[in-house]
Amino acid sequence: MFRHALTRQGIAEFIAYGVFIAVVLLVLPAVMDEFWLNRFAKYLVYGMLGVAIALSWGYAGILNLGQGLFFGLGAYMVAMSLKLQSYTSLQQGSDTPVPDFMLWNAEPGAPTDLCCISDASFLWLPFQAQWFGVVMAIVVPTVLAAGVGFAIFRLRISGVYVAIIMLALVLLVRLLIIDFQPVTNGFNGLTDLGWLTINGFEFDPYLVETYYLIAVPAVLALLGARWLVATRAGLILQAIRDDTNRARYLGFNVAAYQVFFFTVSAAIAGLAGMLYVITAEFASPTFMDLAFSISMVVWAAVGGRNSLLGACIGAILINTIEATASETELLQESWKAIIGLTFVLVVLFLPRGLAGLTRDLVDWLPIGKARRPADETEAATEPRHSHSPATPAE
Repeated sequence: MFRHALTRQGIAEFIAYGVFIAVVLLVLPAVMDEFWLNRFAKYLVYGMLGVAIALSWGYAGILNLGQGLFFGLGAYMVAMSLKLQSYTSLQQGSDTPVPDFMLWNAEPGAPTDLCCISDASFLWLPFQAQWFGVVMAIVVPTVLAAGVGFAIFRLRISGVYVAIIMLALVLLVRLLIIDFQPVTNGFNGLTDLGWLTINGFEFDPYLVETYYLIAVPAVLALLGARWLVATRAGLILQAIRDDTNRARYLGFNVAAYQVFFFTVSAAIAGLAGMLYVITAEFASPTFMDLAFSISMVVWAAVGGRNSLLGACIGAILINTIEATASETELLQESWKAIIGLTFVLVVLFLPRGLAGLTRDLVDWLPIGKARRPADETEAATEPRHSHSPATPAE
């Protein structure tokens, strides 16, 4: 029976991943125009956030209501570099680029140099190198998640308390970004950004090349996360999720596994934030709003939090419905209610999300029913081994 279930579900999952990758990398670039490719690139970024939530919540059992923190930090890191590459920063009468908003907020007579135009403007100096912003977009969320995770899980904090701590942390960082206006531009965020440039090639957000710059990392993040949960470490993590005390009794370092997967989830979110800025051309403190972090949880719940691909598709599907409804005249005033109703219906009638429904349909297929008797007959005719001790070989 185990071999039978493994074969059917394994083949179905393999086909689902193959179809998804083929559609994203081959079909969509061939049939969509530049505008829709740019829009779908943003949906793929949301799909990465769905994967991050599924990895943390579905597989590790850690409900993180602060995932927007890591997404926002990744976005701001690369946005700082792209801001210094923009036309508005290069035309400020200084030898080095200076963000325009720093001049607007500077005191009269202040020098127009990035090093000292304001008290903390020197923090921007390393971001003059574009590679530095790209690297920091992943390093900063990863290091912060590792530190926070170590503090939380070493103290054996779990459940709703983790969600509350992360919620407080994301709101705190959001407040700091807003209040630090001379350096971060506050509520307005970072706009008028330059384009990412690699080896002299500028990635215009509406180019097919830019779409692939988003799509390929999104697919690799999905496949990498799927490989990770299938490893021994991933299986141990799921055992920890199901029974933490028993896993600890068996000698596993529970905190180490939780910190590791919590950090990987944050790294994926940071990468998603970086890619979003490249295609959307702005970074905003709204990335760290409570509503945005909760939306990620909704995406994962709709798609299926115990399925990485399901959570990814759920994020893409919900955002597609949301954008379509908000742009439809008849639904402009009610599209939020539609999204909320969709979530309620899924929770009530599809607690395992769309991925769970798909698994049930695979089990229901006639092919599976036809093979069951044969499998059971095979299992019944297999020789039964006694439990007596084996005789040593002579």
